[in-house]
Amino acid sequence: MIKRDLERIVLSNAKKFPIVAIVGPRQSGKTTLSKHAFPDYNYVSLEDPDKRRFAEEDPRGFLSTYSRKSVIDEIQRVPELIPYLQTKVDEVGRPGQYVITGSQHFLLMEKVSESLAGRVALTALLPLSFTELRNANILHKNYVDYLFMGGYPRVFDQGLKVSDWYPNYFQTYIERDVRNLKNITDLSTFQKFIKLTAGRVGQLINLSSLANDAGISHNTAKDWISVLEASFIIKLIQPYHKNFNKRLVKSPKLYFIDTGLAVWLLGIENQKQLTTHYLLGNLFENWVVSEYLKFRFNRGLILNCYFWRDKTGNEIDLLIETAGKVIPIEIKSGKTINPDYFKEINHWNLLQSRLKSTACLIYGGDENQKRKEAGIVSWSSIPSFFPKLLR
Repeated sequence: MIKRDLERIVLSNAKKFPIVAIVGPRQSGKTTLSKHAFPDYNYVSLEDPDKRRFAEEDPRGFLSTYSRKSVIDEIQRVPELIPYLQTKVDEVGRPGQYVITGSQHFLLMEKVSESLAGRVALTALLPLSFTELRNANILHKNYVDYLFMGGYPRVFDQGLKVSDWYPNYFQTYIERDVRNLKNITDLSTFQKFIKLTAGRVGQLINLSSLANDAGISHNTAKDWISVLEASFIIKLIQPYHKNFNKRLVKSPKLYFIDTGLAVWLLGIENQKQLTTHYLLGNLFENWVVSEYLKFRFNRGLILNCYFWRDKTGNEIDLLIETAGKVIPIEIKSGKTINPDYFKEINHWNLLQSRLKSTACLIYGGDENQKRKEAGIVSWSSIPSFFPKLLR
């Protein structure tokens, strides 16, 4: 097993809360993590038809059978079980009684918010981070390989080809998760819709354009975007508005949780094609942003990142709000630093000189530097750079 950074947080939460919830995309490693972190717990999966029927027909009997230190996997399959968990943990009144996992965030959150407030520690396990891969000695000499391979554990655990893994993953997601999340009957159009979103990676989301290209209504496009976000396929990053009088864009930017899936959806078949692809810069930006999401989630921290863009097109790719500061970060895939890379940072610094925050540039080269405009951070230094932002 590749060691997961989230394990420390999960174990800590089990000492404080009666229920620990681990949510995340399908095949991100939730089952493996829960079994590894809690080897002495009973384990039951609601993917098993018999166990699922037991939980549906006799929830009290089910929880009496699994009454002490149990992992209940894929609980979104029986969300009706969650209110009964409240009664059970209140009866026993001790921490670490249950670990629950699930792949579909809003189905869980709807029930959790109703029934388990104050009783559950909610954590999110995303695919393997750059830091986790590096710590497992899975190393590549350039970032293109990381973008192409993505971070789903089974690709690395079993040495699978991405050309074999992603088609099967995608089909399973469409046939199982999508049917559970929404009553989507036209699956072929939904597949087309997902591929269209991949073509907009790292860009402002335009629902009207997406809807027109997919041949669906604006409201349907809005619903389907919510499906993709709820099932951890994409993440929408919101624009930053504080302390600005100028008109700013209001639309969020669209990123994929896993760049490997986005690359496959774009029809890119190998690293050489990716190197010359017109969306390489967007995919590199996506990779950096998704690595920051993993960094925060793996430490049990809420998200504190945004982007900034005004109506004239001036933009900062990533804004991190922390400890009373706003840190602007530009992201460039090029391996050689170009003076144009500092254009947006310089504009931001003029507008926000009173904030006195140190700007950063993350780029595709190998050398870290200190320049008057910004600190220069190599892509390979991300694992050591992000923790510094907490100081």
